[in-house]
Amino acid sequence: MLIRSASPADLPQIVGLYDAARAFLKAQGLDQWQDGYPNAASAQKDMAAGTCYVLEEGGVLLGTACLAFGREPTYETIYQGAWAADPAVYGFLHRIAVSPEARGQGIAARFFGELERQAAARSVTVLRGDTHRGNRPMQRVMEKAGLAYRGVIYLEDGAERLAYEKLL
Repeated sequence: MLIRSASPADLPQIVGLYDAARAFLKAQGLDQWQDGYPNAASAQKDMAAGTCYVLEEGGVLLGTACLAFGREPTYETIYQGAWAADPAVYGFLHRIAVSPEARGQGIAARFFGELERQAAARSVTVLRGDTHRGNRPMQRVMEKAGLAYRGVIYLEDGAERLAYEKLL
């Protein structure tokens, strides 16, 4: 399996991964991603920023995620807790989607590992992520990757998310 930067040719498979993840979340009774986001425009924006990654095996995309560095505006204020650090730059991961055929194979964990590898290459010492309160699988992935629950953040649309952080 190979993690690489996404290319425009990957767009149909990425959208398919988003659609499959949306269906999985809906089947779990979650309202996360049920408004059409993420979508092709999200992936294209991530590609233009150089933050869209895919995990590929034999020409088939098994997962996709946005791996970015900087400051995430929705992380500026945290409630019911606190960040452990306040660096000028940190790594964060968004829009993880895994193929139904690859669930349980550690794909999401591999993306967190790649984010950590890229952070080390940039001398970045903090990683962050967030997820829906009901998205237990993603909460377990983040905890297994060493991220600790820090509190609650709110997205631009007011949706609540649980916030996680790892100090490297």
